[in-house]
Amino acid sequence: MRKLAIFCVLLLSATLPIAAQNPTVRTVDSSKPARPKSALTYISPEVQPNGSVTFRIAAPNAKEVVVSVEDANMPMAQDAAGLWTLTTQPYSPEIYSYRFRIDGSYVLDTQNPTIQTNLQELVNTFTIPGNPPMPWEIQAIPHGEINHHFYTTSVVLNAPANQDEYYVYTPPGFDAKAKIRYPVLYLLHGYSDGADGWLSAGRANDIFDSLIATGKAKPMIVVMTLGYGNLAVLKPGRTPALNIQNIDLFQAMLLTEILPRVEAEYPVIGDRDHRAIAGLSMGGGESLLTGLNHTDLFAWIGTFSAGLNPATLAKLPTVTPQKANLRLLWMACGVDDALLKPNRAAIATLKAQGLPVTAIETPGHHQWPVWRDNLIHFTPLLFQK
Repeated sequence: MRKLAIFCVLLLSATLPIAAQNPTVRTVDSSKPARPKSALTYISPEVQPNGSVTFRIAAPNAKEVVVSVEDANMPMAQDAAGLWTLTTQPYSPEIYSYRFRIDGSYVLDTQNPTIQTNLQELVNTFTIPGNPPMPWEIQAIPHGEINHHFYTTSVVLNAPANQDEYYVYTPPGFDAKAKIRYPVLYLLHGYSDGADGWLSAGRANDIFDSLIATGKAKPMIVVMTLGYGNLAVLKPGRTPALNIQNIDLFQAMLLTEILPRVEAEYPVIGDRDHRAIAGLSMGGGESLLTGLNHTDLFAWIGTFSAGLNPATLAKLPTVTPQKANLRLLWMACGVDDALLKPNRAAIATLKAQGLPVTAIETPGHHQWPVWRDNLIHFTPLLFQK
């Protein structure tokens, strides 16, 4: 994992500054003789005015090349020079991930420096902009700030040098010296993501900036943790017992280490009515179990494609509506997600207990476009009277 993380940092540091100026810029060293231009000079991806995208990759010796966009596989066609090409149907505004598969092996698009990382894999991305801009797009509006914290954990297992981390988003206009206090949302990532998952892939800070600027959401502080209680869960061969231990230790870490630190370091309102927890996939399961087991701490709970299975469903507590006294229990999942069935089972169980579940089913499967949309619709519901 460390080797992969170092590789990602080196790769991004080498490519992103160029992309920020102009993705098509190529520097020339005048001290060296010029190389002849390749016959396969090309651009990929190329977003067309109608929202379709043209992908290209040079693989003259390949027998089969497929481009996989959000796990939808599309075969490409080869020309006489060995350049494989595909132009898609128009896409709606969104950030999409993709990669090529050449004769069964996945590879990145080396023509595209825009790369999305997590702790286990790399993918390229392309953006179809909206008009007007979508909430996840960078806009000329007031922006919040992001602070990155490290600390020594006594709970999390297999953390390098016992160091854990979390990010804190503070809203536009935040002044630590002022007497204004804010509600707080604990926002949890999914399996394989790092602590920055909601920032780098989810664009959560841009979403919060947009929703606050348009008056759709209340200004709030958002805490994004590294969502593992035992980092061994990232290695091959994880067992159901390890998954449960990971959740239990994460919950202990959040409540005994992160939450007290946040409330000591930031001007948050420290009561349940001003404290929310939400997350995607693994983080959705963690949010549900943590929130329902600690309704004295959280009055607002959200799950996006919650990572539930028979073992986690068995851990759902029996809570009466009166004891829970939840302001919001919002559970969303894509209709093509493999986790839809266990999410429906959890919703049925909780409704049978009389809990007021808001159940949402949206188009899509287990993917970031679904989770960004979930966050856009969930956040405005928080901390309303």
